[in-house]
Amino acid sequence: MDLIINARQAGRKHALIEKRKIVIDDLPVNPSLRELLAAVVKQQVNAYNDKPSEKNLLPFLSKEQVADQADAGKVGFGSIYNENKADMSKAQETAMQAYEDGLYAVFADEEELQGLDRTFVLHPETVITFIRLTFLAGSIW
Repeated sequence: MDLIINARQAGRKHALIEKRKIVIDDLPVNPSLRELLAAVVKQQVNAYNDKPSEKNLLPFLSKEQVADQADAGKVGFGSIYNENKADMSKAQETAMQAYEDGLYAVFADEEELQGLDRTFVLHPETVITFIRLTFLAGSIW
């Protein structure tokens, strides 16, 4: 199934990830939020682990690549300097714990998905949005 993913951060003007299409094979039509998160994390961990760790001797970016990456807010070569592979089960566990701790919210189109075990209807045109929440610092004194 093809999913359209957005990632935003509260208080930021530009999206962290703007409507990126990812392919997830083992997701039912009526998944729970737990199944959705596990499937997205699995796809992202596999993409990270499959990324080549080679280093270019003379790295460069074209003007178009710089402009595209500047729109996203970060310009880089996409190199992975850490040689270690990501652990799938640990990444999924961390994603579930972060959701339970309120570090991010998940929306399907305009509806917030609440509760890890509640199911929802997933259409091919549904946009899944992850919003990273930030906590306010300060005190009342």
